[in-house]
Amino acid sequence: MSSFSPFSKEELLPQEEMLEIKKQKGELFIGVPKETYLGEKRVCLTPDAVSALCAHGHRIVIETGAGENANYSDKEYAEAGAKISYDIEEAFKCNIVLKVAPPTQKEIEYMNPKAILISSLQLKTQQRKYFECIAKKKITAVSFDYIKDDHDTYPIVKSLSEIAGTASVLIAAELMSGTNKGNGLLLGNIGGVPPTSVVVFGAGTVGEYAVRTAIGLGARVKVFDNSITKLRKLQHSLSTPIYTSTLQPKSVAKALMRADVAIGAIRGKNRSPIVATEEMVANMKEGAIIIDVSIDRGGCFETSNVTTHAAPTFVKHGVVHYCVPNILARYSRTASLSISNIFTPYLLNIAEEGGFENAARFNKSLRNGMYFYHGVLTNRTVADWFNLPYRDINLLIL
Repeated sequence: MSSFSPFSKEELLPQEEMLEIKKQKGELFIGVPKETYLGEKRVCLTPDAVSALCAHGHRIVIETGAGENANYSDKEYAEAGAKISYDIEEAFKCNIVLKVAPPTQKEIEYMNPKAILISSLQLKTQQRKYFECIAKKKITAVSFDYIKDDHDTYPIVKSLSEIAGTASVLIAAELMSGTNKGNGLLLGNIGGVPPTSVVVFGAGTVGEYAVRTAIGLGARVKVFDNSITKLRKLQHSLSTPIYTSTLQPKSVAKALMRADVAIGAIRGKNRSPIVATEEMVANMKEGAIIIDVSIDRGGCFETSNVTTHAAPTFVKHGVVHYCVPNILARYSRTASLSISNIFTPYLLNIAEEGGFENAARFNKSLRNGMYFYHGVLTNRTVADWFNLPYRDINLLIL
């Protein structure tokens, strides 16, 4: 009989009890560069967030002018404890880089090897070269629009969608005035005057907040979506009953003929479905307004074409179209506050856990948002889109 044992004699003897060692809090070195993407006016951290992080002993470098488009001055950031840098590269040389738009390939070159990047991904606008640059630098990259919390929701995406939904109705109200090629109607319900009619395509978060805002102003609202579950959920969440329907062409055409405002908020998997044909738009009222929030995915209206903040509208078939992809930049301060309020607890948690590695190990939402880990692609969607090899993050980090 073999005397082989997988354990040594020392291992079989009673061992001393090992006490859990308290995690050493980590000091974060965070850089916030100025956004260079056309039309991007948001910033990841507000001065109040910087003050909270600096109070916990973290160092923050803000590139000069990073917050000016959201009406935050360099002076406010400096008084909050940040270092204001006039060197374009300095903020990118920090261990953690926070951006709203993904960095350009040149900006990735500024970053240190094995740094941590937290930004949006904007997959539809990316090229294979972008991912090759990140892999070469062995960067760990987290997309904030992929971060999913314990409630199975995407907190930043949801918050920004709420702003976009509310904004769509406020922009429509502004465009309806006679000075903006609109029909001169007030979006609301005035005694003795028929209420304005608003049609919303999509019962998701954007659609819900568009509906809430329109009802709040006194408009008569109709909502279309092919998800009965979403329509039912929306009905139950409102204090007043509204018209809801699936996307039946005859019903859609009839609703659009009577509409003063139509809002497109259906996303789809790859491209937003076209729910309103050119013929339907041509039959709308003269001076009616279309706000296509889904234009970043192709748009819900067949007549939609991408516009910019500098020239936000065009008129087709007598209908005013607003098709700006980055609608949130119009309300950059509110959007910045929203992003910052969600970012700050994550950053404090990373420090509390002793660094990003530990935080990602125990925080599933961070792992959900990660698409590169030390230069290794960990997101299947990105891998499939660009035909790149990937590894499961749970096998790499645990």
